[in-house]
Amino acid sequence: MIFDQLSPHFGAIVHGIDLSKVSDSDVADIRAALVERKVLFFRDQTLDDDGQVALGRRIGELTASHPVVGGVDSEHPEVYALDSTDNGFADVWHTDVTFMRRPPLGSILRAVTLPPTGGDTNWADAQLAYDSLSAPVRELADKLVAVHDGNREFGYYLAQRRGGRGNEWDGEVVTKLEPIEHPVIRVHPETGRRGIFVNPGFTSHIVGVSEFESRAILDLLYAHLTKPEHIVRHRWRPGDVAMWDNRSTAHYANRDYGTDRRVMHRITLRGDVPVGVPAS
Repeated sequence: MIFDQLSPHFGAIVHGIDLSKVSDSDVADIRAALVERKVLFFRDQTLDDDGQVALGRRIGELTASHPVVGGVDSEHPEVYALDSTDNGFADVWHTDVTFMRRPPLGSILRAVTLPPTGGDTNWADAQLAYDSLSAPVRELADKLVAVHDGNREFGYYLAQRRGGRGNEWDGEVVTKLEPIEHPVIRVHPETGRRGIFVNPGFTSHIVGVSEFESRAILDLLYAHLTKPEHIVRHRWRPGDVAMWDNRSTAHYANRDYGTDRRVMHRITLRGDVPVGVPAS
């Protein structure tokens, strides 16, 4: 597979693959590159919702569109529409759906309607960020557990717009968003690399420390995770598709396009339960 690296360790633009007709070898190459480069960009694609779902099924097992938000239509329950005219923004750093016991392995995002300017998306490399922490901070973070809570962002939506009944996730219909604990440092199940696994969008606090200690630790990790040297930024064009490894990244969509419309369609791949650093 041919790609242009966007930084020494992180991100790539992939060339020469038509995502509407990937071969088995293409799928294997994409999966390997996704783990290695963490976020991939494919230009000049012609996918529609059917094609996006078909692609996702080749790459992995699809989830519902979201634990709480319904699919784009009845024929595509796997497709999550992020529409700026319906509060479909993502302008806070986050990793997708970490408020569930099994967050997605990865996501595939397709540009549908783009504003004339703006609306770029930024990704942060959680593994590079972990590696560049000082040793004493790494040793502290390795031992910590955090709570992730989807109620702040989606509790009202579940109660008021879905009548308390969300989608099926991991074999159960979501009727409430119970806060869930995950390790602050996640060990990638395929490479064994460690990465920062907290995010401002869904992490509420650190377990077993005071409120002030929790806030200080999280603020430190957020600031470090989103340092410029840990980030790649993508300027969207019509036909663009992005894929990312949800186990090793966080992302942020710029909300800088005023009243212009921005619509993105996302699908997610079923993941596993995050595993932390083994106790020494």
